[in-house]
Amino acid sequence: MTTSFPSLPQEQKLPQFIRDLLSSPPRRGGGLHNWFFKTARVLHPFRSREEIVELLRSATHGEPVQAGEIESAVHNSAECAWQPGQFAPRARISPWPALDQAKRAEIIAGGGELSDLWELSPLRVKGEESQTEEIIDALFPSDSLLCCGASNKSFSTRPRSAWRGKLAGLQLIVPSPMSAVTGKTKDGRDSGHTLSNTGPRRFLVIEQDSGTQDEQAAVLMHLASRAPLALAVHSGSKSIHGWFYCEGRPEALLRRFMNYAVSLGADRATWTRSQFVRTPDGTRDNGKRQEVYFFNPEVVK
Repeated sequence: MTTSFPSLPQEQKLPQFIRDLLSSPPRRGGGLHNWFFKTARVLHPFRSREEIVELLRSATHGEPVQAGEIESAVHNSAECAWQPGQFAPRARISPWPALDQAKRAEIIAGGGELSDLWELSPLRVKGEESQTEEIIDALFPSDSLLCCGASNKSFSTRPRSAWRGKLAGLQLIVPSPMSAVTGKTKDGRDSGHTLSNTGPRRFLVIEQDSGTQDEQAAVLMHLASRAPLALAVHSGSKSIHGWFYCEGRPEALLRRFMNYAVSLGADRATWTRSQFVRTPDGTRDNGKRQEVYFFNPEVVK
């Protein structure tokens, strides 16, 4: 399970508002045709026509696109191409997909069980002593700022060194390093856990709201054929959190992957970069150990 996300050509060098547009194309029937024109229009100052066609095709992979539709949008938008300094259009975030029950059932029927996920794990996390510290060391750079907590109300952001020896007793962690010790909440308060002080994504975590653990494991193994699975953590209750390594990957690709995961039953809440997830091998507030069923630090580069 050392797969990796595919690439969108050169997207990282584009202005943020264009990256936002590319990460949120609407579905067919929800304004996709107009989106092609609008997005092509702002791409002209930065890419050739051939590159724009490829970006739009990659961003909407899987959607039914008419023959020549993208090429036509690129050609027709050239005469009114956006110029830097003009008003920048905002991205329209497309709705999350509905659950595809038939596809989920198909994956579960042929996808294996929790025991198979355990057998596939390159490293085994077992024994009475928690291995949270070793796992976190393998997943994050040594100088990372980490936001961790005993609850949604009791947390802080500290350097990795300040958390040493304490993480096994905590149930929550943000799966990406923080960019600052504090940030501003939506109502203007200073806090150690905000979207504004969460750094770029390092892991995208997939959690499912329903299904048995065997069913959830089957979905995670299926998703691991599309993206690098680093960790699978039991929540201490009913769900398994799959940590997919994604640092440096374009948001458009990650949104597409998340859309697919949501269509298979994933909770969309973990798309938010600052969302707390379960600390690997930590302790839930009910006293249960948040066991690690799969651990592959080799995918973390």
